Amino acid sequence: MTGTSSDLNGYGDLTRLPLFNEPPRSAPSPTATLGTPVAALPTSATDVDWALVSSLRARASEQLSQTVASDRGRLDRAAQEELGRSIVLDLIESAMTDDVDSGHGAWSPARQLATAQAVFDALFRLGRLQPLVDNDDIENIVIVGHDKVLLELIDGRLVDGPPVADSDQELIDFLVFLASRSEANARSFSEAQPRLHLRLDGGSRLAAAAWVTPRPSVVIRRHRLMQVTLDDLVARDMLSPTAASFLRAAVRARHSIVVSGAQGAGKTTLVRALCAEIDEGEAIATFETEYELHLHELDRHKIVHAWEARPGSGERGSDGRQAGEFTIDEALVDSFRFNLSRQIVGEVRGKEIWAMIKAMESGTGSISTTHAADGVAAVRKLVTCAMEAGPHVTQGLATSKLAATVDLIVQLSMVTTTGSGGAQRTRRVAEIIALAPGEREVGYATTHVFRADASGVAVPDVLPDEYRTLTRHGFDLGAYLSTQLGVVQP
Repeated sequence: MTGTSSDLNGYGDLTRLPLFNEPPRSAPSPTATLGTPVAALPTSATDVDWALVSSLRARASEQLSQTVASDRGRLDRAAQEELGRSIVLDLIESAMTDDVDSGHGAWSPARQLATAQAVFDALFRLGRLQPLVDNDDIENIVIVGHDKVLLELIDGRLVDGPPVADSDQELIDFLVFLASRSEANARSFSEAQPRLHLRLDGGSRLAAAAWVTPRPSVVIRRHRLMQVTLDDLVARDMLSPTAASFLRAAVRARHSIVVSGAQGAGKTTLVRALCAEIDEGEAIATFETEYELHLHELDRHKIVHAWEARPGSGERGSDGRQAGEFTIDEALVDSFRFNLSRQIVGEVRGKEIWAMIKAMESGTGSISTTHAADGVAAVRKLVTCAMEAGPHVTQGLATSKLAATVDLIVQLSMVTTTGSGGAQRTRRVAEIIALAPGEREVGYATTHVFRADASGVAVPDVLPDEYRTLTRHGFDLGAYLSTQLGVVQP
C-alpha cells in the first residue's frame, strides 16, 4: 500500500472536491450563461469501475443507516455527509488493499479521486447523473434506458450523453434509492407505484416511470433561467419588445394569465419573468406539486409563501386518502389566512384546475401554466380538466368559470430543426389571446391580441378596447398599432 493509502489519509485532495463540502448549486442567473460557449460534455470516467462503485455504495449506505438509526435520528444532513465521507474513504482504502494483495497493483491518484467522488455522489447526490446535472451547458436530460441518453444544451442543440448505469435494473434500483432517501419529501417508487416525480437538490425536477414502460424512462429538467425578466427573454428572441410591454402591463394591471405550450417549451421560465414584474412589496403565494418556480428563493419579493403538495403513503383511510397526503387545494384554503396579494398555481394538469380557478376568483393577477398545442386548445384543455372533477361539473359550468376568471392565454411554441450541427430547438411566444364570456353555445370568446406570423413570431393582431388602458401601466400602444396585422401603414 505504499504510496496509495497516504493519498487518501485525511482525504488528501478529496477535501477540495466541491461535492464533498459545498451545498448543491442552484441554477445560475441568465447573465451567467448568455453568450457563453458550450463546454466539453462529460463522458464516462475511464478510471471508475462502476460495478465496484455500486457495491461500495450499498455497503456505505448500510453502514450509514445503522449509525443513523443507533443515533436515533439526531444526525442532520451535514453530519450524515461527513460520516458518509469517512465511510466511503475507509471502504475505498480497503478495496485498494484487496487489489494490491491480489496482485492487481496500486490505484492511481486519479482513480482514487474518481472512485471516491462516484461513491459519494451515489450515496448523497445523483450518482452517474451528477456530472450531467452539474454541467451548466446542459438544460434537460432525457433517458430511455440506462444507455440511451439525450442531452438538450442551452443553445438548443440535442446531443448524445454517456450511459448513466450499467443496466436498466441498476438504473431502476438507483431511482428507488433516490426516491426513498429524499430528505424534504420522500416518495415511493415501485411496481405498485410505477411513477416518480421528485424535486432534486438545487431545484431540478425529475420525472421517471418504470415497470409500465419497455425501459425505465427519466427526464431531468434543469431550471437554469431563475433570475429572468421579460427583457432577458426579448434578448433571447423569445418575444418582441412590443409583446413584452403588453405582458408587463397586463401583470401590473393584475390580469390573470395562463401560459400554455408543449412540454419543455419554456412555460416555467416565462412565468418567472412575468412574476418579476410584480411589485416587490406584494405578498405572493405559490402552489405546486413539486417546487419549480422557486420564487421563495430568488429574493426578488419580500414575502413569498411557497406550498408544495405531498403524496400520501401506506393504506388509505375511510375517506379514500392515503396517510400524509396534502393537496394543492388544501394549501390554497390555508393560504386565505395569509393576507396575500397574489396566489400562483404553478402547473395545471388535472384537478389543480379548481385551485387555479379559486385563486383567480379570490384575487386578481394570478398566473398558471398548462399543456396545449395552441391558445384556443388551451381553453378546451382547461374545460376538460375542470369536468374531470366529477359529474357535478358540467361543460357549461366549467366554461363559464374559466371565461370569467382567465383574462389572457400566452401560447409558447417550440420548433426543432435538424441541420449539419444536429438537432436544435427554438422557443418563442407564438400567440397572446384574450378570453372573455361569449355566446351561450360556446360559452367563451377569444381574440388574438398577438397572432403568429409566417415565421412563428407573435405579432400584433386585434386589440380589444378594454386593453388600451394598459398604456397607463407601460404598454407601448404606438408600437402595437404601427405593426398590426392587416393594417396598411402610411
